[in-house]
Amino acid sequence: MSTLVLGSLTLGDGKIIVGWTLFATNSIVENFPLIYNKIVSACNSVKLLTGVATRGIIICDALYSVSVLTQIACVIAASVYGAVFISEDLELIETGHLFTPSIVISPNDAKSVIKYAKSAQIPFANINFQQTFVGIKPSPAAAYYTSRGPSASYLGILKPNVMAPGSNVLAAFVPNKHSAKIGTNVFLSSDYNLLSGTSMACPHASGVVALLKAAHPDWSVAAIRSALVTTANPLDNTPNPVRDNGNPFQYASPLAMGAGEIEPNRTLDPGLIYDATSQNYVNLLCALGYTNNKMLTLIYDAIVSKSSPLDPTAI
Repeated sequence: MSTLVLGSLTLGDGKIIVGWTLFATNSIVENFPLIYNKIVSACNSVKLLTGVATRGIIICDALYSVSVLTQIACVIAASVYGAVFISEDLELIETGHLFTPSIVISPNDAKSVIKYAKSAQIPFANINFQQTFVGIKPSPAAAYYTSRGPSASYLGILKPNVMAPGSNVLAAFVPNKHSAKIGTNVFLSSDYNLLSGTSMACPHASGVVALLKAAHPDWSVAAIRSALVTTANPLDNTPNPVRDNGNPFQYASPLAMGAGEIEPNRTLDPGLIYDATSQNYVNLLCALGYTNNKMLTLIYDAIVSKSSPLDPTAI
């Protein structure tokens, strides 16, 4: 999606860096000293972090020997007032939540932050949370967690068909379960939450299908699927081929994104569509070696009795 809930780090010299954060409160870490120390900034010692926890915003170095998840855990345990993490970990950025006042920035942006912290006479910074940014580029991208193909049951059928928005989607949430927390013991509840996963993408696609069926009540399920697939967009908003966050620096293949991102308006008038009936799918099961008894667990006898094997590529 080209609209994201992010945060910003403002340095004392006026430079603003946009980063990722889902800290749960609408607050500001304002005019805090910015601390960079090679030993403390490893952020892998709760004892060392506790000693500077109330002094300002700690910059945590990007290290091969320490994962950013370990650093976050140590920062939370030390009750650090504010932190800057350096990472491009897509699992964290696409599905994670931060339980401490902090922000995640890229290694490239981190260079100027560290330079400022080391060179300024009195370095300080602000962290702003819960900011909405629009027009993010490049977007969309296939998420690392997407349900990838090929189909385990039959390699000849494309999986997935299309992709839809699924990362950090604002969704209704159960109010009697905490949706976020601060530190280790402050739990927050809400009627809404930012959630990620194919379970968030599915409602987007289902909504488009419902609208399409209302506009074309005579269309079959296969016709609707055809309209979604043939009008999907394989390009992002730069416009270049959609990238795959599960395989950095690579374009997404059909096994990651199907035909591309769904485009609801284009599905209304897709031009040529490819239809299929229930009998076509029954014939496919027949061709795959399903016995009558197995097929009867899925479909009724009248269809099975007149079935004949179908070349799977004909679907």
